[in-house]
Amino acid sequence: MEENIQYYDTYETNLQREMLKMCTSLGMLGGELLSSEDIDLKWKEWAPEYIAEALPEVNTYPEFAIACAGYAGMAVAQWWDEDWGRHHGAAYESLHGKRGFDDMDEHIVQNILGLALDSTQAKQIMNILLCCAQKAVTFIQHEHIESQTVKAFHIFARTVRVMFKTGAALQLHRLGYKFHKVDLSRAGMKPLS
Repeated sequence: MEENIQYYDTYETNLQREMLKMCTSLGMLGGELLSSEDIDLKWKEWAPEYIAEALPEVNTYPEFAIACAGYAGMAVAQWWDEDWGRHHGAAYESLHGKRGFDDMDEHIVQNILGLALDSTQAKQIMNILLCCAQKAVTFIQHEHIESQTVKAFHIFARTVRVMFKTGAALQLHRLGYKFHKVDLSRAGMKPLS
């Protein structure tokens, strides 16, 4: 079993690295995966519901089933920046559009990110998440996994987690967040020892 966990961890790390590289090369990220523990914890809460909805769509609409996790990450990052005290308890269903999971992408772009669907920014977001989802599908295909197996389920779960984190990082980057090194000695603080 430990061997399987290492396999899935390696898969996830490699996929995340490739997503980061691609998003950075397209100017959508700055070479680092921006994140927050609050945002990551929201995925842990929502993952079972998301996977239950997305998994049946994988065979017919694999890119959409994967990409929506990126949109979910963007929504949570937006809420985290906007007013986390108000939004931290948001239910998974708040990501749904009028047609439920089927228009989650448009609902998030329009009603949570506040962008017109025909705007340049909305088109950029939709294009980058589609590119990420296509890369993820290619990654999955390279694993030569038999569909509807335990291994296929775990690979899908790891893939959508990467997409969620990537979506969150994309939105945090759009909002102007960056990692900065802080010299604690200059800030008048003593480093922990």
